[in-house]
Amino acid sequence: MSVNQIPAVSLGPYQLPSPLFQAALSGYSDYPMRVIAARLGAAYTLCEVMIDRMIVQSKQGKQHSMMYCHQDEFPVGGQLMGSEPEDFGPAAQRLVEAGFHVIDINFGCPVKKVLSRCRGGYHLGQPEVALDIISRVRDVVPDQIPVTLKMRRGIDDTAESEDNFFRILDGAYERGLAAITVHGRTVHQKYVGPSNWEFLKQVKQHAGSKIVIGSGDLFSPQACIDMLHMTRVDGVSIARGAIGNPWIFQQTADLLRDQPISPPDIHEQRAVITEHFELGRTFYGEKKVCNTMRKFGIYYSELHPQRTEVRKAFIAVKTSEQWLQVLEQWYHNNAPGIFPPVEQPNPLSIEAPAT
Repeated sequence: MSVNQIPAVSLGPYQLPSPLFQAALSGYSDYPMRVIAARLGAAYTLCEVMIDRMIVQSKQGKQHSMMYCHQDEFPVGGQLMGSEPEDFGPAAQRLVEAGFHVIDINFGCPVKKVLSRCRGGYHLGQPEVALDIISRVRDVVPDQIPVTLKMRRGIDDTAESEDNFFRILDGAYERGLAAITVHGRTVHQKYVGPSNWEFLKQVKQHAGSKIVIGSGDLFSPQACIDMLHMTRVDGVSIARGAIGNPWIFQQTADLLRDQPISPPDIHEQRAVITEHFELGRTFYGEKKVCNTMRKFGIYYSELHPQRTEVRKAFIAVKTSEQWLQVLEQWYHNNAPGIFPPVEQPNPLSIEAPAT
């Protein structure tokens, strides 16, 4: 990568300034988290996944908080998951009405409860149904709004599963989808074992000029760079690695510019955590904000040099006043921060970048 060059990515009519996306994260990628990620360099963010029936059955004028999006985040995608093809079209229309700029379909969730209800990754085992869902969504969403897809590399490691994957992939592009995100693990793998980046490379070679976004094992800026270089995917979708560490977008962009990176110091952390908390308090209200933000505080603590004590302090928070007291006690004096622990790296990351 040349100095000061960050590759842009086309997503339908949107020309995104970088290949760094925030993934849909159930229970996390709400409006406050997405705004913080966007301000720190995420070129595109996704709302946490929503069930199609929940969207269709929600009353007009009483939208669920997950259906909220704002001009502060542009573009932002709404992600759909469900079991019955006929529910996807009406749900997609509601997300368009709510203001989402992209409609994403989830065929990747590996959670047992989701699979038992024939949702998410379950559809990778039934290509006909999967393609019917894709058609129904693309047919009702206005042409100027991109429709995208999230997949895993199949149900399992069988040849049949791989055949089904490519049948859905090719059929999705034929039906006009703007981009497909591929996670390098199978549904049966869940989150165990390494993400298969070699498969991502194969998918990108197969797709040619069509947009492929890579996902899996992106817990550090260097891992994001490695995936872009080694697999040649058009962008990376950062999921768990962005929770409590929105600086991963900024740091990855710096690496793309061949600039050195360092973890945010304590005062930088305090400023972002405070901003995140205030966004949450405005969005959820005084009574709900602490329960919602506690899980973020646990992750934010991983960047503090006294992470164990700070983690315990955030866990104990029950009121807004106590939250601010944690910041005053642990984030008052400035000091260098630390990079959060990185999960086991992808074995391929030790290799030289592909050419």
